[in-house]
Amino acid sequence: MSKELIRLVNCQMAFDDEIVLDDINLYFNDKEFLTLLGPSGCGKTTTLRIIGGFIKPTGGDVLFDGVRINDVPPHKRKVNTVFQKYALFPHLDVYENVAFGLRLAKLSEEEIDERVTEMLEIVSLKGFENRKVSQLSGGQQQRVAIARALVNRPKVLLLDEPLGALDLRLRKDMQNELKRIQQAMGITFIYVTHDQEEALSMSDTVVVMDKGRIQQIGTPEDIYNEPKNAFVADFIGESNILDGIMLEDRLVKFFGRKFKCVDFGFEKNEPVDVVIRPEDIDIVAPDDGHLCGTVTSVTFKGVHYDTIVDFKGFKWLIQTTDFYEVGSYIGIRLEPEDIHIMHKSEYSGMFGDYSSYSAEYDEMDDPDLYPEDAEESEEASEGGEDEE
Repeated sequence: MSKELIRLVNCQMAFDDEIVLDDINLYFNDKEFLTLLGPSGCGKTTTLRIIGGFIKPTGGDVLFDGVRINDVPPHKRKVNTVFQKYALFPHLDVYENVAFGLRLAKLSEEEIDERVTEMLEIVSLKGFENRKVSQLSGGQQQRVAIARALVNRPKVLLLDEPLGALDLRLRKDMQNELKRIQQAMGITFIYVTHDQEEALSMSDTVVVMDKGRIQQIGTPEDIYNEPKNAFVADFIGESNILDGIMLEDRLVKFFGRKFKCVDFGFEKNEPVDVVIRPEDIDIVAPDDGHLCGTVTSVTFKGVHYDTIVDFKGFKWLIQTTDFYEVGSYIGIRLEPEDIHIMHKSEYSGMFGDYSSYSAEYDEMDDPDLYPEDAEESEEASEGGEDEE
């Protein structure tokens, strides 16, 4: 079992009358790669600054190894920070940039050389000791900043959107590098980003935030496959979010039809949000489809096509490797495991064209719209086929 290293207890932060953090309770384990993920203004960087000691929370406590550290200044915490702007010293070479903090600590030259050499090897910059930082690429400069932060052997490294200034290819390379460095050092990384791909690819734990509150905590797989509300479903990947009625365990109704699903524990006839990921939808011939619609837009994305399909006024995003021309009439099939059910929340109806009740949606329950549904049975057919 992992050891708890940091805990935030009822942490609040307000600037003037604006609440930035609203009663945050969160813990960080030793040797964990945890990412704070959310849009701009959600409170993730404020959380990082509180942990680093750069600001004090207006309420609540910060515990490190069980000891309250609210009043401990940043330089006395066993924490270092890497910012998006690396703040390297242009007049110093790579070696001296990394050695800077050690010289302030008045360590011996022998120990300084041992630590700097070790860190440059860990960040794959061995042989760059005498290079000026202005001669390095963005990724190399970032690794110098990381080496400088780690050379003092902190227990926690805070990273505030450190990949934001890099191009796409370099960002992907550095994602792998950061995870490798974290595992090599065996310390806790707390990473802040608004980029879902970074969070999913590097993290042991992802904390999704919005409006100063934690929306969900879990592994990358849990966050993606089992979002807690419409905000998380929309923010983490693409999602088709629909209104539905949970008729009973493992049986949901939307678009005027009953579909089998794998979710349970809801009230009978409870209004719910239904999430269907674009990559989980199978396109079939109209006669074989649970729903049929017309292709209105196709965008080539390299590994797949983003295909927009209009189902009686409601447009779905489908990701497929097959090309369908605009105007094509297609069917789709949904398997039970492709349908995810969520409780209604404050975010219901806020995302996509598919999350709110409307006059159009009410028409979906009109038997004249889908005549084959007029004679419903009490049971749904396998995988959500038409009710008979």
